[in-house]
Amino acid sequence: MVDVLANNRKITDKKNRPFEKIFYSAIFIVAGLVLAMVIYFIAVILIRGLPAVTWSFLTTAPNPIKKTIGIFPSIVNTLYIIVFTLIICVPIGVGGAIYLNEYAKNKKFVRVIEFATETLSGIPSILYGVFGYVVFCLMFGLKVSLLAGIFTLTIMVLPIMIRTSQEALRSVPKSYREGALGMGATKWYMVRTILLPSSLGGILTGIILSIGRMVSESAALLLVAGGSAMYMPKGSILDQLSGSGSTLSVELYRYAYSRGDNQTAFGIAAVLIIIVILLNLLTRYIAERLNKK
Repeated sequence: MVDVLANNRKITDKKNRPFEKIFYSAIFIVAGLVLAMVIYFIAVILIRGLPAVTWSFLTTAPNPIKKTIGIFPSIVNTLYIIVFTLIICVPIGVGGAIYLNEYAKNKKFVRVIEFATETLSGIPSILYGVFGYVVFCLMFGLKVSLLAGIFTLTIMVLPIMIRTSQEALRSVPKSYREGALGMGATKWYMVRTILLPSSLGGILTGIILSIGRMVSESAALLLVAGGSAMYMPKGSILDQLSGSGSTLSVELYRYAYSRGDNQTAFGIAAVLIIIVILLNLLTRYIAERLNKK
């Protein structure tokens, strides 16, 4: 009994070594610094950008003759690209992850796909823009349009969706699968009712990362979607998607670097951050509703 207590004290002493305390303290300090930098970054943009955000700024188009500035067309273009890219990307990305993780039998094939997705995740966005321009704008005859931008961004964010969804599915304990199959459930029923709800948090992370990638993209969209937002949206949604138009990130680049108008650039950045926050909150709300169901 005395030996057991002595061994327990040794284990406890090892857990409370000074080095580990220093290490954990360093982790908390670094995490706090990162959080402080993010808060500072957002605060600076909002403080400098919100004064430029007026009702006319949000609801009108830029007019060089009247010398007025508006970003409503860019807001609409940004939302179109985000929503339609997610509509295409999420089913394909999650479905591909389910196939690779649950159905694919050839392990070499799975490893090749995983290597390909990891490689594609690190390719510079301008290369996606060149590929999208050659394939979608020229070969498929979509010309420079929002539709070409949507397809280009779909290819760009698919690797993120597939990899994050795969990791989310792998985090589900095997006992969940074995228990469902042991009770007589089919594999698809097990995937639909057990795996997807259990991995929804990781899939949601992939969607949020994809939204961030789409919102921040400017180089590829300059090539495939265009760089002009001079006209108010009109006609059907298909007509608007068939035409060219710049997103908020492209407009931010134009005002900050091409025109040197930092005040307007900060205003666009503030609107962009608010849109990203609202989309993330909406995504989490939808995920919570699905979890309850």
